[in-house]
Amino acid sequence: MRVQAMTAAAVLALTAACSPAEEKAPAPAPAAEAPLTGRAAIYAAGERDAEAFVRALYANAAAPLANDPAAATISPGRDPLYSRTLNALIGVDFREAQSRNEVPYLNYDPVCACQDADGFALTGLKMTPDGEKAASADATFTNHGETQQQTLKLVKEGPMWRIADVVDAKGQSLHDALMAIAERAEG
Repeated sequence: MRVQAMTAAAVLALTAACSPAEEKAPAPAPAAEAPLTGRAAIYAAGERDAEAFVRALYANAAAPLANDPAAATISPGRDPLYSRTLNALIGVDFREAQSRNEVPYLNYDPVCACQDADGFALTGLKMTPDGEKAASADATFTNHGETQQQTLKLVKEGPMWRIADVVDAKGQSLHDALMAIAERAEG
């Protein structure tokens, strides 16, 4: 009887040692992912919604990521921030200027309406849906101590929101200016 009791105790001890409870010990907590920055943050926001996309654009203008690897590989006319049409027009502008050894019309960042930002801050934003896959963003911001306004015309292409046009406070459309260059190039 004593041998049976010892055998039963040994079996219980071995069973407890190999029990599923021990095999399913809590896994170490995954390392917290670093927050997205630069272009990666803009792309992720562009997949959420139009307002998040615009806010990420202006946040990047306020604090651009130095040596952003996503920005380093972008060539004129192939920028994921812009719609297919606007990219095509930017490409024509660049190639036309290059063929004449001139500076392209679009030689500035249309998001901040500048070549460099200093003290940049988005101070106002009004979003207006223009359908399921289009929206307008009326933005007010300061740069170099001056207040500026512009409207970003947005379009959703694939899973991401993109800039289809930038209209300044005087009503000048980037799309229209680039279209005029493209039309002259055809002639």
